[in-house]
Amino acid sequence: MNRITAPARPKLRPIEVRPHAHNGQTYFMLRDPLELRDGSLLLPQPFAAALSLFDGTRTVEEIAAVFALRFGVPLEPALVEQLVEAVDEACLLENERSFAAHKQKTESYRQEPFRPARLAGLGYPQDPAQLFGLIESYLAPFPPVSATANSTPAVTAGWFGLLSPHIDYPRGGPVYAQVWQQAAVEIRSADLVILLGTDHNGDDPFTLTRQNYATPYGVLPTAQGAVDAVVDVIGEEAAFAGELRHINEHSLELVAVWLHHMRRGEPVEMVPILVGSLYRHIWGGSSPEEDRQIDDVLAALSAAGHGRRVAVVASGDMSHVGAAFGGDPLDDEARARVRQDDENLIAAMRRGSASDFFDLIRSARDRNNVCGVTPIYLMLRLLGDDVRGELHGYASCPADAEDASAVTVCGMVFR
Repeated sequence: MNRITAPARPKLRPIEVRPHAHNGQTYFMLRDPLELRDGSLLLPQPFAAALSLFDGTRTVEEIAAVFALRFGVPLEPALVEQLVEAVDEACLLENERSFAAHKQKTESYRQEPFRPARLAGLGYPQDPAQLFGLIESYLAPFPPVSATANSTPAVTAGWFGLLSPHIDYPRGGPVYAQVWQQAAVEIRSADLVILLGTDHNGDDPFTLTRQNYATPYGVLPTAQGAVDAVVDVIGEEAAFAGELRHINEHSLELVAVWLHHMRRGEPVEMVPILVGSLYRHIWGGSSPEEDRQIDDVLAALSAAGHGRRVAVVASGDMSHVGAAFGGDPLDDEARARVRQDDENLIAAMRRGSASDFFDLIRSARDRNNVCGVTPIYLMLRLLGDDVRGELHGYASCPADAEDASAVTVCGMVFR
């Protein structure tokens, strides 16, 4: 058997690096979002600093020399070599080993009968009866909307939109409940759901899967024809290069559970799409309305939904602010500013204006780290200029133990 050797110029894959305390010492935990290997890797603090030099341009000897120059601490090339081997064994480098592991995991994922509900038993109950009870407890304070209510139009054909949080249920439950209760009639009448979710671990514009999505209530089938339509315009490689990110991404799963619950376990065809950021337009000065790929994908989805009852669900939270997100601890003044910024975005969504919404994000350089930018923008584009939004729920959720950070969420329906 041929032994895979560590690369001469190591390059780190996209991974998560977090501080970790162990036995009174500070370490850094390296975690692979794709989990090509089980577990995570703990590194002493000095070794973790050396990882910043793993960019594919330097040899082991050059990494040791630059480290010593940059940090004023000598580092033997032999220690760098040990670090490279440890990181390589964990499949955290871009090389033959990780490529082979990625291919094997992708093949295994595609052979599964469905994409498992990864957070079942962790973020919400795995038992369907317990899950039903939990979600009904969130819904109880908010009366159901009658199908004959004056505020609810008949749903025979056409398009409908919903903005849902994807924060955890304990913090976001009341907002989930308000917006999904308000949308219940349309959700139960839909025969196709286009689900757009923030890709927290990748930045490909569109990442698809042909796998069905499972929830504790059963399986939501993926609309293969709609997936094929998008693949036809962006290509197989672009569509599925990051497919493994579907496995652990919560933005689609947490919303799919509410979708399935509101349909009382009845399946509906779904198009699950992970979407990357619009930073290339936010910082580049261009407009996403001039982005040919976005135009082509939206046209393909529109054609796939022609003549059907389509629900477009944007899974996205609002602002991520404070110390936990690299900013200053929040005070009353900062909280008021964030609330005003959110209200401005909500006003643009009420008008159904994708361009106004994006212009607000770009003018502020997304200073509040709104993680739902792309799903919301794409949903508004899909629904068209005549749509209007209604707010149903808003909350500012604590994001650390000191209450120095917050994640804001809201729910909206678009008719």
